[in-house]
Amino acid sequence: MESRYQSNRQLKRAACYSTVGGRQSSPSVIVIGGGFSGIAAARALHDASFQVVLLESRDRIGGRVYTDYSFGFPVDLGASWLHGVCKENPLAPVIGRLGLPLYRTSGDNSVLYDHDLESYALFDTNGNQVPQELVTKVGEVFENILKETDKVRQEQSDDISISRAVSIVFERRSDLRQEGLAYKVLQWYLCRMEGWFAADADTISLNGWDQEVLLPGGHGLMVRGYRPVINTLAKGLDIRLGHRVTKVVRRYNGVQVITEDGTTFVADAAVISVPLGVLKAKIIEFEPRLPEWKEEAIEGLGIGIENKIVLHFDKIFWPNVEFLGVVASTTYGCSYFLNLHKATGHPVLVYMPAGQLAQDIEKMSDEAAANFAFMQLKKILPDACEPIQYLVSHWGADVNSLGSYSYDRVGKSHDLYERLRIPVDNLFFAGEATSMAYPGSVHGAFSTGLMAAEDCRMRVLERYGQLDLFNPVMGEETASVSVPLLISRM
Repeated sequence: MESRYQSNRQLKRAACYSTVGGRQSSPSVIVIGGGFSGIAAARALHDASFQVVLLESRDRIGGRVYTDYSFGFPVDLGASWLHGVCKENPLAPVIGRLGLPLYRTSGDNSVLYDHDLESYALFDTNGNQVPQELVTKVGEVFENILKETDKVRQEQSDDISISRAVSIVFERRSDLRQEGLAYKVLQWYLCRMEGWFAADADTISLNGWDQEVLLPGGHGLMVRGYRPVINTLAKGLDIRLGHRVTKVVRRYNGVQVITEDGTTFVADAAVISVPLGVLKAKIIEFEPRLPEWKEEAIEGLGIGIENKIVLHFDKIFWPNVEFLGVVASTTYGCSYFLNLHKATGHPVLVYMPAGQLAQDIEKMSDEAAANFAFMQLKKILPDACEPIQYLVSHWGADVNSLGSYSYDRVGKSHDLYERLRIPVDNLFFAGEATSMAYPGSVHGAFSTGLMAAEDCRMRVLERYGQLDLFNPVMGEETASVSVPLLISRM
């Protein structure tokens, strides 16, 4: 690597580049963002004999995948499920080869709940448990309501929100309306649906909410966290932590990427794998500007917030179920606690607020947020003992993410995901918000990283006139290795 100092500003070039001194032996790529998609793209391009430098603004890799070990055992503060426990899942071969156990929380691939409903305990705010038969009955009503919203969708010329569609269904079908405790249970189901999209029902598109592809096999919790997966994919890569990119300049013969401290990297192409929230905030300046259709995709897609408040106790005082829920007269008042003890053996409950509630809690201190979550727990278990430790995520406020994951906003086309993915000259885009099939998921981010790498490889090597010299990103050998996933139900 060559470097020089000019006016106290260091100018660095990526390890290999074709813009100076004639053709180099290897094409070069800069990957911006070290989340799952960026690491996947960098891994694939590195394995295809490219010179790759990955620039990450944080002091760690993983992005919105973050396994914390401060309790003495792994806890995922970001993504924690594999949605689709099956060999068709692009991440299954990696997880299988590593021998990482999954705890299957649901055999159902529904977006309505990440859990089979035989392992739960719902309570009202007075601490009375809701009868299981009522929860099951209201769950069936909720599924019928969603079927009815499909009829509403077919009749509407313009898109409307999920909540508006539900209101229309109630106007037409008085038999589906619920009262009293059943109404509160219905609000809890709607609250869980909002959790899936990390957004309130009045902002979620009726046309787009069910457009993602749901893989079979249900939902599997990563018992040891996602860290081992991301570390394995990152092994041997040239990763520069603490490098916040502020400008990307594209030229006909390459790209220039400038970081916050003025350091400049030069390469043949760049993979942009920063979160949608960061693109929306225009933290990175593009020169020339991105085309209008690309900017419209960035503006049009929704970015939701779901956070985790992780409570660590010194003993178990709650029922041996996968989750605890609090039903209330509004979705805002409902609560959801994931019981990690069931899956991992550790005495931990995870409170998971989404949408407006998550935004409001983000304004609190960590101590106040943990106390808020504990107060929700005390409503249903009055004898709950105080946590000995807590962790609080801030995905909405964190300048490196500015949101949790993408969703379809009212009035916006699901095609925006694909539009966000499409390359612009020698810039290639990756991330969960560029996945039409699997938005908001880790395997969606992973697969778009591989796609961006392959698009980039083809484009760059075409320019080099060396398409036959390099192996494809997805080699047959990789695709044929299949190790069964380790799945448990405790």
